[in-house]
Amino acid sequence: MAQLRSVSCQRSIKLVYYSCNSPGNSSGLLAAASRPLHTDALRNRQQHLIQQQQQQQQQQSNHHHQQRLLQRHLQQQLFWQSPLLGARCLNSAEQQRQHAQAALAESKDEKSTAAGCRPKGAARAPPNFEGTPQRDPLDVSFNDPIAAFKSKTTWELVRAYMVYMICSSEKLVEHNMKLMKAAKKILGTKLFSVLMKATFYGHFVAGEDEEKIKPTLKRLRSFGVKPILDYSVEEDITQEEAEKREVESSVSSAGDDGNKDAGALPQYHVDKSFADRRYKVSSARTYFYLNEATCERNMEIFIKCLEAVSGATFGTGITAIKLTALGRPQLLLQLSEVIMRTRKYMEALVGGQGNVLTHHKTIKDLEQYYAGVHDNKDVQQFLQNVTSDKEGILHLFPWSGIVDEDSQLSETFRVPDPTTGQMRRLISQISPKEEEMFRNMIRRLNTIVKTAAELDVRIMIDAEQTYFQPAISRITLEMMRKYNKNKAIVFNTYQCYLREAFREVSNDLEQAKRQNFYFGAKLVRGAYMEQERARAQALGYADPVNPSYEATTDMYHKTLAECLRRIKVMKDSGDDAGKIGIMVASHNEDTVRFAIENMKSIGVSPEDKVICFGQLLGMCDYITFPLGQAGYSAYKYIPYGPVEEVLPYLSRRAQENKGVLKKIKKEKRLLASEIRRRIFRGQIFYTPKGNYVPI
Repeated sequence: MAQLRSVSCQRSIKLVYYSCNSPGNSSGLLAAASRPLHTDALRNRQQHLIQQQQQQQQQQSNHHHQQRLLQRHLQQQLFWQSPLLGARCLNSAEQQRQHAQAALAESKDEKSTAAGCRPKGAARAPPNFEGTPQRDPLDVSFNDPIAAFKSKTTWELVRAYMVYMICSSEKLVEHNMKLMKAAKKILGTKLFSVLMKATFYGHFVAGEDEEKIKPTLKRLRSFGVKPILDYSVEEDITQEEAEKREVESSVSSAGDDGNKDAGALPQYHVDKSFADRRYKVSSARTYFYLNEATCERNMEIFIKCLEAVSGATFGTGITAIKLTALGRPQLLLQLSEVIMRTRKYMEALVGGQGNVLTHHKTIKDLEQYYAGVHDNKDVQQFLQNVTSDKEGILHLFPWSGIVDEDSQLSETFRVPDPTTGQMRRLISQISPKEEEMFRNMIRRLNTIVKTAAELDVRIMIDAEQTYFQPAISRITLEMMRKYNKNKAIVFNTYQCYLREAFREVSNDLEQAKRQNFYFGAKLVRGAYMEQERARAQALGYADPVNPSYEATTDMYHKTLAECLRRIKVMKDSGDDAGKIGIMVASHNEDTVRFAIENMKSIGVSPEDKVICFGQLLGMCDYITFPLGQAGYSAYKYIPYGPVEEVLPYLSRRAQENKGVLKKIKKEKRLLASEIRRRIFRGQIFYTPKGNYVPI
């Protein structure tokens, strides 16, 4: 009987369904409902009717919701172009119709919005806190205060405006460190900490430790922005102490006789008048060597940063480090001089200019140059150690052994005299203790990069002064060769205020191609321009700096264009374009626009993940956040550390903002506009809530 009842029920349900859906039978539902049906079938039918009613109500609700969105969109457009905000008011019916059409187009293109694509001229998407991650259109003029500051509370906007007002006062900025120290004495540690968190510290620093920065990282991520973490504790030492440390750590225990050598390069030897490397530098931190134990502590700090990034950013974060924090600077000076003397040696041997790779010479070519001394065993051993491929020589020295911690510097950097065959040192005298210090520095760097690879966190090695940079770049390239086999873990930094920036990037790109590793680069304008120019003039070597700001911008764009050209070549040839990764680390709107326009022109999309953008926390939010919310890979440089120990960092940020008054003026204007909007719209207690997912 139970089976019969079940079959009867099924037949009754089918009868209801087909009678309701038969063509031209509008009364089918009533007819079916009037038939004697089994009780279970009636219950099922009632549920079906209820579902139909709910669907109709939902459709009506969606229609009303869409109408409300259209009305709200029109009101926003009218408000934004009202005289209150200094723009022309839209009153005509035609203008209202155009805005309504734009909002309708936004609704129709919902799917393309979710994918990060939107028809040109479409309006901003309404907040979408659930479901598909949100994507906004990008205003490349960077004049949209809502897009810039939707991640901020109103108090944070007021605080930012107040900080920028202070940064606009030259007197306050000039004496900011003295004023902060005086305030600390007057207020005491606790009240001073409260004051700083309500002003400069709260604006420029994310928090005191790895736990306290997590809310900031979470909010950044919800608005499409990823972090570059940096533990920004700095020593506050006097100029005299800085000079003493630098001189002691930059002179070999074997004696600095490099200036007596006929081939010595004065640029790569310490000079007491420039021993304080903080001189005329406001946008970069300086490490002063104290002892090996301090370098070990710095390594542990960097590893903690890596762990914090890994735990809070889902494999999308970056950590920045400086090589001068990991070892004695004298070793970098000596290594840099070796590299430059090697270039001069090759120029004298084969003619032309540039590094070894650019000459396109082979081992056979070298054998011809050494034809008169080819039978010399030392010459033969030298030729065996030369690194080359089918296109020619890459390196004269076995750099792979150097970064693997198993080479003796004093025995490695020797070249044969083409006339006598005698081996000549290119490095000044170095003691066994200093050899050990160098191996320790390389060990620390290997430990950091290996940890980064295991945690799937990228690491950016910052650029420093030109007298350190050849060594830093060479070591960084070898770390890329060692660890960037499957993805870009290690990134080098290139300062485009230098005349040689384009050539250096091009050569390193070529090496990455020929040795088949992933190339990562952060392009910056640079932090040491004034110091470099003054030092070159005082010590009598060629000025390494571009002659003007415009020349630096041209160098930046030229270098970036070359990187994009190579990416396009790789895409067109079917190769992995992801083998080149570039961070456009710039606060300059024109440079960011240049990158975006060139990405579009060569068919590179944000989803290709080959170009990303970076700015400092608390600076140029009107650039970073619109980029992240539009689906571009955007980063904020996130400093953290205890209040008292990051005062030197805060002092530098104040100094840096004083030098970019034009950018401050625009940021203040956008902040004021957004604060007024929230006041007039009753959004003073606005709570940021984003639904953006970083790519």
